[in-house]
Amino acid sequence: MNKLTKFITEATQLFTKYGIKSLTMDDIARHLGMSKKTVYQLVKDKKDLVKKGMQFMITDEQTRISEIFKASNSAIEEMIGLTKCISTKLGDIHPSVIYDLQKYHPEAWKIMQNHKEEFVYNLMLNNLKRGIKEGYYRKNLNPELIASIYINMMDNILNPEILFNSSLTLEQLHTEIITYHIKGIANEKGVEVLKELMKKEENTKLSFD
Repeated sequence: MNKLTKFITEATQLFTKYGIKSLTMDDIARHLGMSKKTVYQLVKDKKDLVKKGMQFMITDEQTRISEIFKASNSAIEEMIGLTKCISTKLGDIHPSVIYDLQKYHPEAWKIMQNHKEEFVYNLMLNNLKRGIKEGYYRKNLNPELIASIYINMMDNILNPEILFNSSLTLEQLHTEIITYHIKGIANEKGVEVLKELMKKEENTKLSFD
């Protein structure tokens, strides 16, 4: 890991833990034990840092999810892997981060939106087609429509008004969305496969009741 990547990684972790607006570049330098001069040799300013951090997070997430999907034996297993990956990440994010991104860092927010509308949409579309082919999802589904509905549901949980007025965490909201999604598309055979997979020790922390 080079110096820039290490800095971006550690600074992004600070943002997710404390929020973006609440941290100044002085705070970041102090937390990471760096001089401001070194920090500004790596990034232009805070907006540049947030943008680079978002791109790094998105690239890392896409790599992880792609690997999970390649290793999955079924469409249902893909969705369980996706849930574990995304929910864990969302559980580490400070609630104010989404609001801060939308209001103060539109370029970084656009990167996230593009990721959701392109990568995540195609991911869900392919999962739906695979599940239908495997006989785990209902045959009469419209994959393009359902994938779009899923993206709209994700938009809702990333709505700051919902976040600040909800007693649930981002992680809990995402799990509820996934539960709703899977139970809405799976047929009886798919539900049975889901139940069997949930008996595995590595999946017992998830809730698809």
